[in-house]
Amino acid sequence: MAAEEIFDIVDEAGRKVGQAARSRVHGDPSLIHRSVHLLVLNSRGELYLQKRAGHKDIQPGKWDTSVGGHVGPGESPAEAVEREAAEELGLSGVPFDFLYSYLWRTAVETELVSTFLCRWDGPVRFDPGEITDGGFRSFAAIEAGLGTGVFTPNFEEEFARLKEHLERKG
Repeated sequence: MAAEEIFDIVDEAGRKVGQAARSRVHGDPSLIHRSVHLLVLNSRGELYLQKRAGHKDIQPGKWDTSVGGHVGPGESPAEAVEREAAEELGLSGVPFDFLYSYLWRTAVETELVSTFLCRWDGPVRFDPGEITDGGFRSFAAIEAGLGTGVFTPNFEEEFARLKEHLERKG
């Protein structure tokens, strides 16, 4: 049996204050751990979405950000997003731009999320052990599904932040 994942525990500013097992942080929202999101946009301005596998412990079977994952012990968010993009979508050697960080709190967990963006028109090969479906969606199609329960609540928050970021950039 594989050893349980260990996460760095951080304060709200992202400074490491300890470590804990995945099962502990996914049940104690007082333990802040780091995660990364990657938003993949194609040249038509469509956003790649992934459908989370049914065995996931958080939000199984829901549509979510292009890539999402935890930052490993001692790993930087930039290193984590590169690793997760390669593992989940087969993307490597793609430049990622850091967008923003924010705290995501639920009754189950608290994550310090670092969000990155990349532009990609090439092939995507998602990991069927992590993702059951995926594809590029227009912003209008995404907006039509908001509030219907098909997306993770975190994705709906992330999508609003992305739109605000893109509007500011013009």
